[in-house]
Amino acid sequence: MDLSRRGFFKVAAASATGTALAGLSGLGANLAPTLARAAELRIKNAKTVPSLCPYCSVGCATLVHTVDGKITNIEGDPRSPHNEGALCPKGAATYQLHINPNRPTKVLHRAAGATDWEVWDLERAMTRVAELLKKTRDETFLERLENGKVANCTTSIFSLGGATLDNEWNHIHQKLMRGLGIVAIENQARI
Repeated sequence: MDLSRRGFFKVAAASATGTALAGLSGLGANLAPTLARAAELRIKNAKTVPSLCPYCSVGCATLVHTVDGKITNIEGDPRSPHNEGALCPKGAATYQLHINPNRPTKVLHRAAGATDWEVWDLERAMTRVAELLKKTRDETFLERLENGKVANCTTSIFSLGGATLDNEWNHIHQKLMRGLGIVAIENQARI
């Protein structure tokens, strides 16, 4: 018999599962009601919000379960034609990403030449980003080419959009970037 590595693991997993269930059912235990009850309790009293996995450009649909405004579970959405409820290992770990105590939750800024980071509030950070964007655009904006042709653009700013953003956000983003005269506009889904 020619058995591949994948086939070996399938047979081994099925055998182990079958042996365990046979042992329990041989004792008269039926696990089906217990498993169904556990699945029900996992999301009982939870509000379910459809969302998208934040990782790649596939856009796998997820269901985010919240209780009292706190995320309690994230799983694949079986209604999605892309993933049909399945998630890759990164997508399946989205909940752990959310609750990870090492996840940065504050804006950190390190001034030029400094060795330490300072914590900034979000308003201050966004204002600083806007100031630098305007400064760069003003310094590099090209109204006309050397031959007199109208250009109205800057080639010193690049915009990279995310693949999991919806069409409405991408449309507004595109309008903003074009309004600023930014020519280099790309999306992570195409890269």
